[in-house]
Amino acid sequence: MAREPLRLLRATAQRAGTAAVSPLRRFRRTSHRLRRPSQTPSAAASPNRTPAPFDSTPFDPTALDPTAPTRPLVRAAGLAAVTVLGAWIGLLVVGSVHISVGPMDTRMALRPSLTGGTKINVAPLGALELNSHHAPLRLDVDVDRLDPIRSQALVDHPERLSGLQDEVASDITRGTLGLAVRSCVAVVFGATALGLAVYRRPRRALAAGGLALTLLTASGGAVYATWNPNSVLEPRYSGLLSSAPSVVGNARSIVTDFDVYQRELARLVTNVTQLYEATSTLPAYQPDPTTMRVLHISDVHLNPAAWHIVQSLVRQYKVNVIIDTGDTMDHGTSAENGFLDPVSDLGAPYVWVRGNHDSASTQRYLAKRKGAHVVDNGDVVTVAGLRIAGIGDPQFTPDRSAAAAGDAAEHSAGRQLAEAIRGRKATGAPVDIALAHNPIAARETDGTVPLALTGHVHHRRTEVLPSGTRLMTEGSTGGSGLRAVDDGTPDTVQASVLYLDRDTRRLQAWDEIDLGGLGLAKAEVSRHLPAENRPGATPTPTTP
Repeated sequence: MAREPLRLLRATAQRAGTAAVSPLRRFRRTSHRLRRPSQTPSAAASPNRTPAPFDSTPFDPTALDPTAPTRPLVRAAGLAAVTVLGAWIGLLVVGSVHISVGPMDTRMALRPSLTGGTKINVAPLGALELNSHHAPLRLDVDVDRLDPIRSQALVDHPERLSGLQDEVASDITRGTLGLAVRSCVAVVFGATALGLAVYRRPRRALAAGGLALTLLTASGGAVYATWNPNSVLEPRYSGLLSSAPSVVGNARSIVTDFDVYQRELARLVTNVTQLYEATSTLPAYQPDPTTMRVLHISDVHLNPAAWHIVQSLVRQYKVNVIIDTGDTMDHGTSAENGFLDPVSDLGAPYVWVRGNHDSASTQRYLAKRKGAHVVDNGDVVTVAGLRIAGIGDPQFTPDRSAAAAGDAAEHSAGRQLAEAIRGRKATGAPVDIALAHNPIAARETDGTVPLALTGHVHHRRTEVLPSGTRLMTEGSTGGSGLRAVDDGTPDTVQASVLYLDRDTRRLQAWDEIDLGGLGLAKAEVSRHLPAENRPGATPTPTTP
């Protein structure tokens, strides 16, 4: 009997020890299975065991990785990269539509872009770009061909041109909607297909497609929020189109006769049709009795090619008067005077003011040329209905060995010009345009004249001075002459065509023309409007 309590105590201790060891044994068994997933203890003991079936589930390294909390960011970045790449491939492969716009067959497509905007390719004439929106998508419009049947119908029945604007607007609306739907399908299909190929999981592939649709929708929202319908009024041309200013109509129609986007875009299509009809010679700017055209050139610097460029621009734009703000010469010697002989044959009156590379001999020689008008010391000439005053540069510095009088001389000359302009205004004959070679002198005319033209710095710039005078500085129409060869960097040939209202003689618009200089091959025209002439601007009251 004495041994019975002892046996009970021993049995209780054994059960307690077994209970304490059992969790450790179970953990060891589990670890063993993880290390040998194809075997179990019973299977290992059987010589005729059947291998476990292959598990086709993709291996997830984060299951046993202690740093798993950082992996979601990597997976998200990978999904985003797959989505963007798939969407881009989808847009390239199937993200375009072919549509007829008036008499032309076009192809519209959306392309990824850092700057957005719209690019219209008119092969083989060139292209024009519109700053229409800011978004990661660019609208590309390729004019494939002009349909001969539809274009001939317009030629045979000109009365149809009156309804062409509405037809073009309808075609563009239809094409834009079709492109939007097709682009949605393209990005979703591309992202989903690439996601399925990469992940082999339908759920991840669908996530990529949904993310692509979200990104496209957000981009569409950015386009809508930044849409600029006025961009069609200031296109940037390249190629042969740069010599066809009539593509967007005349300056008067830009300001008053348009429904901002659809009507001007329809006008664009109409004029491109005319360009195709005249493949040998591009149409010139259509004459407008209410608009005067002033060609502003400067700093020719003995470049003989400049005269050919000026003659071409005079013909293309039907220029009424040419204004040259000096530095026609390089050294101002008498031997260079013969360079001025073509001035009489440029096709328009030529108004000139002396630059710091032009000598008194240069000025006297030019004053004798037919069609040339030299302004100096605040003198005023009336050419093509415009009253133009100017003053020659007070300094003659053909090379660096000559000592310059500095900016003080320029300020003094500018004040002299401003005083002369005030005197003309007091007589009831206000000056329309002031000329000076150096912008420093021209700034002194602020508040005395609506428009001041200068050169000298070989870089184009336009600004409105504090008292309201618009100062327009032209680049080098001679491409800086032989200076472009000195440092091996060719300068762009620059000129501008200014459109002024014939009644008010105020600036309505201007085209900035950039041509390739020595070794360059390019041609661009950019149209600009003063802020007061933009659609929706409130007119500034004027006092008589």
